[in-house]
Amino acid sequence: MLRRETWKQFDFLLFGAVIILSIFGVAMIRSAIAGNEVLAELVTRQVIYVFISFGLIIVLSLIDYRYWSSLARLLYGVAIFSLLMIYIFGTALFGSARWLDTGLILIQPSELAKIIMIIVLANFFAQTRERPRNFRWVISSFLLTFGVVLWILLQPNLSTSIVIIVIWLSMLWVSGLPVKYLWILAGVGTVFVILLLALLFSGAKIPFIQPYQLERIATFLFPDPNARHGNTYNVEQALVSIGSGGLFGQGYGNSTQVQLRFLKVRHTDFIFSAMASEFGFVGTVIVILLLVFVILRCFRAAALAADPFGALLAYGFGVLLFFQMAVNIGVNLNVIPVTGLTLPFISYGGSSMVSLAIGIGLVESVILRRKSFE
Repeated sequence: MLRRETWKQFDFLLFGAVIILSIFGVAMIRSAIAGNEVLAELVTRQVIYVFISFGLIIVLSLIDYRYWSSLARLLYGVAIFSLLMIYIFGTALFGSARWLDTGLILIQPSELAKIIMIIVLANFFAQTRERPRNFRWVISSFLLTFGVVLWILLQPNLSTSIVIIVIWLSMLWVSGLPVKYLWILAGVGTVFVILLLALLFSGAKIPFIQPYQLERIATFLFPDPNARHGNTYNVEQALVSIGSGGLFGQGYGNSTQVQLRFLKVRHTDFIFSAMASEFGFVGTVIVILLLVFVILRCFRAAALAADPFGALLAYGFGVLLFFQMAVNIGVNLNVIPVTGLTLPFISYGGSSMVSLAIGIGLVESVILRRKSFE
C-alpha cells in the first residue's frame, strides 16, 4: 500500500492533461458525427470508455509496476493468443480482420498488444542489461518482437506492426545499441524500402501487404487529381478542411466540411482535420502542445524511474504516443501515406482509449515509486 504522503508524488499534471484531451476528444467526436444517426451512439460509447479509462489509470497507479515484470511471459502469451483468436472469431472491417465481436463491443487485440510489447521489451532489456550488446542480443529482441508482429501483419494491420517495430528500435537504442549495429539496421531498412518500391512499381505481389495497402502508397506517390472517392478524395478533403479553418476556425459544430460530411472517417483517422476546420491553427496548436506535454511527462517519468524496467516502460509509452501523434498528423497533412493510426485520446476507439489509459497508469505507477522526490 502507498502511504498518504506518497500520493503527493502522483503526477496530477499528466493526469489532468489526459482528462482535458479525453473530454475534448468526446466533444470532437460529437461534432464529427455531424448528425449521422448511425454514428450517434458512438458519443455515449466514448464517454463510457473515457470513464473506464480514468478508473484504470487510478487502479494501475496503485499496483507496483514491477509486478508486471514477473508476468511478462504470461502477457506475451495472452497477446499471441488474442491475436490468434482473430482468425477464428475475427470481424472484418475496412478490408481487414482486426476486431473480436463480444456482442456488446468490438475489441481490437492489436491495441492491447502494443502495451504488452512495451512491458515485454522493457523486461527483456532490463533483464539483459549486463549482457554484451552484440548481434545475438539484437536478434533475440527482434525475434521476441516479431513473434507478435507476425500475427498482426497477417490480419493485415501494417500500421500497428510498424508502431511496434518503432517501439522495439527506440528501446533497443536507449538500452545501449552500439553505433555499428545502428548503421547495419539503417542499411537493412534502406534495402527493404528500395525492394518494396521496386516490387510496387513492377506490380508484383508483396508478402504481408494487401492490395488496398499498396493502393494507399500508390495514391500518395501518384495522386489522381480527378478522383472523387477513396484515399485521394479523403486526403484532399482533409487538406480543404484544414485550410478552411484559418487562424481561429469556423467554430465548434460549424465546419461546412464536417457538417456537410465532405470529410470522411472524420471521427477517427481524420479527426485532426475536423478539429483544424472548427478551431483553426490556434486550436490545433494548443491540442498538439497538450499531447507533447503528456509525452514529455512520460519521458520525465523515465528519467526519474527507480530502475531500468520502470524507465523503459515510461520511455516506450512516450515513444508510442509521439509516433502515433506524428503519423496521424502527417497523414492529415498529406506528408505520408494513409495509415489508419488514430490521434491519441482524441479519435474515437474503445480499445485505443483503454490501452492508452493502461499506459498512463503504468507511467503513474513509475512516478509514484521513483528513486527521488522533488
